[in-house]
Amino acid sequence: MNTPVTEPSTNQPSLDMGELSPHAEGPRLIAATSSGDHLALHWVDGSQAHFPLLWLRDHCSCSECRHPLTRERLFVPLEDIDEAPRSTLVEGGLRLQWADGHVSLYDAVWLHQRRPGDDADPNGTLTRLQRPWPEAFAPEHVKYSDFMTTDGERHWLEVLLRDGLVVLDDGPLIDEEVSRIAGRIGPMRATNFGARFDVYSKPNPNNAAYTAIGLALHSDLPNWRQPPDIQLLYCLQNEAEGGESLFADGFAVAERLRVEAPEAFRVLSETPIDFRFQDEEQDIAARAPVIALDDRGRLKEIRFNNWIRDTLRLPLDTIDAWYRAYRQFWLLLHDPRHQIEFALEPGQMVAFDNRRVLHGRRAFDPSTGRRHLQGTYLDIDMIESRLRVLQRRT
Repeated sequence: MNTPVTEPSTNQPSLDMGELSPHAEGPRLIAATSSGDHLALHWVDGSQAHFPLLWLRDHCSCSECRHPLTRERLFVPLEDIDEAPRSTLVEGGLRLQWADGHVSLYDAVWLHQRRPGDDADPNGTLTRLQRPWPEAFAPEHVKYSDFMTTDGERHWLEVLLRDGLVVLDDGPLIDEEVSRIAGRIGPMRATNFGARFDVYSKPNPNNAAYTAIGLALHSDLPNWRQPPDIQLLYCLQNEAEGGESLFADGFAVAERLRVEAPEAFRVLSETPIDFRFQDEEQDIAARAPVIALDDRGRLKEIRFNNWIRDTLRLPLDTIDAWYRAYRQFWLLLHDPRHQIEFALEPGQMVAFDNRRVLHGRRAFDPSTGRRHLQGTYLDIDMIESRLRVLQRRT
């Protein structure tokens, strides 16, 4: 069925699709044409798309199909749709009347944002590996006073997702400030080190971070099946000599390894190894490759921590190849061209993607002054959630 082409008002209202994210700006619909089990839609900007009828029925936003308060889906798509609905262009979008009499309304812009085959996220959320670090990369700084505003916090979140690293400046020297900052975004991710942890040299340490030795580049807690996503480190004191922070973009270096040493990249991405942390109270272990890829071959995470690599349990004929690949990746990571270094000052907080950006520090001398950082972890789901909420407020 061809829908008569009418000219909706240029200032057409948005139809309620049960979404909090805006879908007010975009092209209007000018035609809808039934084609078997699909509906072809055409917009005034020349774009077009085919929508399966079952997809359209599944995405009806009326109060019978989505809960009016929770916005959760109530309709269950268990049956195919054999008869095309009657389609009509209305102000704001599309009206479909199904064979059983049910009526669905769809906003034109909402449909345009969700055209089948378009991978763009209609919520506009940034994801990892948006901008690999170039050589001479310098992290972006955001003032604490700006972070406390909606625009400043949103910018901080965007930079963190884009670069995997951002520095907060001029914060108060108050105990637990890192917890308060994290609380603006979401619940802290607790581990065997607690929800919030102190980093300083202490007697009888159960982790190298609680000593004064230098720490080579690493990711935290690769011995967990789900390592923490985002780490926050807030500097309260840093009078000791040394202790400069080190960072490297693990994704950028892994991509370089893929180009320069493809066999080493293959070995590290296809060979699971064991990671393990153990003390008198805990024994946490996981098995995973150093470089993890998604189903499209894109980088998903880096697990790199030489201290808690457990026994290398591999077939005899693969062990030497794994060590060669590991050495190549290590040397690339620790090449000065791929590292940045700076000393955290009291009142500064660094936030970084623990599953992308590797971190370390120079050794420091505790006899020359006190060094005290407080840290916590956040799930990246909460980072993206907070960003979506703030984007809706602008």
